[in-house]
Amino acid sequence: MLIKPDCIPCILTMSLTSIRELSLDEGRFRTLYSKILEIPSLRGESWDVTSPQVIESVMRLIMDATGDHDPFQEIKSSQNRRIMGIVPFLRKILNEASDPLYTAVKLAILGNTIDLMMGDRPTDIENSITERLKDPISERGYLNFRENLEECRSLVYLGDNAGEIVFDRLLIELIKEQYDVDVVFIVRSVPTLNDATLSEARSIGMDGIVKVIENGIDGPCPGTILSRCSAEVNELINRADMIISKGGGNFDALEEERGEVKKKIAFMLLSKCYPYCEYFGVKMHQPILAHFGEGCPWLGPMISP
Repeated sequence: MLIKPDCIPCILTMSLTSIRELSLDEGRFRTLYSKILEIPSLRGESWDVTSPQVIESVMRLIMDATGDHDPFQEIKSSQNRRIMGIVPFLRKILNEASDPLYTAVKLAILGNTIDLMMGDRPTDIENSITERLKDPISERGYLNFRENLEECRSLVYLGDNAGEIVFDRLLIELIKEQYDVDVVFIVRSVPTLNDATLSEARSIGMDGIVKVIENGIDGPCPGTILSRCSAEVNELINRADMIISKGGGNFDALEEERGEVKKKIAFMLLSKCYPYCEYFGVKMHQPILAHFGEGCPWLGPMISP
C-alpha cells in the first residue's frame, strides 16, 4: 500500500516518539527532526512509496545522528523480557480455550499492539490482553487460515516487533503440534525501530523450535520488499505453501507485490489507522486476519471465542 495523506502525521508522530527515547539534547533533537521534515514524502512531494520505505529514510537519519546501528535495542530487549514474563498467563489462556488455534491466532494479532499494552506492571498487560480477546476476527478469514494449514507442508512466517514475537512463538508451537508443517521464521537483517532481528528472536528461544533467518534487506526497512530480500528468502517464499505476514509494515510492502505469491499470504495485523479501516472494511483497532486469495470484500461475519 502506497502512503496516504494520513501516513504523514502518523510517521511524524512515530518519529517524535522514537527520538524521545534517545539521549539527545534539545539542539540535536531539533536538528534531527528538521532533517526528517525534509524527506520529500513527508512534505507531500512524493506519493509513490510505501510507509516502510519512508520510515527507512527516517531510521537512516536517526542512526546517523546517534552513531548507533541499533538505537532501540534496549527497548526491544525490555519488550521481550516483559512479554516472556507473562507466558504462563498466555499458556493458561490457550489451555482453557475451546479452540486453542483460534485463540493463538488472535493473541498473535493482538501482539501487534505491544507498544500500547506495555504498562508498568505485568497485570497491566494481562488486563489489556483479556479485554482485547473479546474483539472478534473474521469467520471467513479464520476458516480459510485453518483450511490452508491442513494442506500446508511449508510455512514462512514473517515476523514484526520485539515482544510481539513471543505471541508468534506460541502460535507456531501450536501449529507444529497440530499440523505436519515445516516453519521458517523471518526477521529483519538491519535493526529498525523495535522490529525483531536475529538477536531478539534468539533471546526468546524462537531458534529452538524453528529455523530463523534474516530477510537480507540491506537497510533499516520495517517491511518485506521481496526484490530486496536475499535469494534464500525469495526461494523459501516461492516454494512455501503458505505465508503468514505480521504487522502493518509487512502488509504495506507486500500489498504492492505483483504475482501469484500474494495468494499464499495470510495477513495478521490491527486496523491502527483510517487507511486500513477503509481497505479492510473494519472499525479502528480491530484484529484483522485476511487472505488475498479470498478477494474483496475481505471480511465476512465476525466470530468471537
